[in-house]
Amino acid sequence: MGDLSGSVVAITGASSGIGAATAEVLAAEGASVVLGARRRDRLEELTSKLGARAAAVEMDVRNPDDSSRLMQTAIDRFGHIDTLIANAGIGAYGGIMDLSDDQLREMMDTNVAGTVWPIRAAVPHFLQAGNGDIVIVASVAGLRGAGDEAVYAATKFAQVGLAGALDRELREKGIRVSVIAPGGTATEFAMGAGRTPDMPGLADMLRPKDVASAVLAVLRQPRSIRTLVWSIRSIKEAD
Repeated sequence: MGDLSGSVVAITGASSGIGAATAEVLAAEGASVVLGARRRDRLEELTSKLGARAAAVEMDVRNPDDSSRLMQTAIDRFGHIDTLIANAGIGAYGGIMDLSDDQLREMMDTNVAGTVWPIRAAVPHFLQAGNGDIVIVASVAGLRGAGDEAVYAATKFAQVGLAGALDRELREKGIRVSVIAPGGTATEFAMGAGRTPDMPGLADMLRPKDVASAVLAVLRQPRSIRTLVWSIRSIKEAD
């Protein structure tokens, strides 16, 4: 299995949930992590916990300049960049006519454009190095859809399609592109937009560190192996 000691990983949506858990898991494996998110206070709390191997970048994935700044911070602080975890995303539950135009626009911009811009910022560095990893944290909703989340599912299908095309484009250049597609995960996802802290079923969902463990497994694979799509679910989640 691959050793992550000395590797440098940029993570979007890193201030909470899956992103924060992934940062903790990878740092424990010896990686340096560059954490991007909008909430400066959460980022500072996490980088303080992780110590010298962590750096924070207050950013919005919808802004391509911010994604470039995330990568440049990795270069300036740690000398190189090996991996991008494109994790930032938002969602809301509701029928196609139930959500506002602003809600839908923010979801589409964050989940789709907010995946593309960090990848475009990372790829030139990976091409120069001759290797790299892109891991997109999507959702099982991007594999089969579900009621009351049509636009969210559409954004996740877009991520899966993007990854498949990038695999064909970048594989022969030493860059691996993987999708982790978790089922329901107990995070802040959709809180106040169809999900509540006391809703039934949260206790039976995946935990953020479950998803982080899948990211770790993908990154530790020998360079001769690539994982295209890995869907993980709680043992208690039905189809």
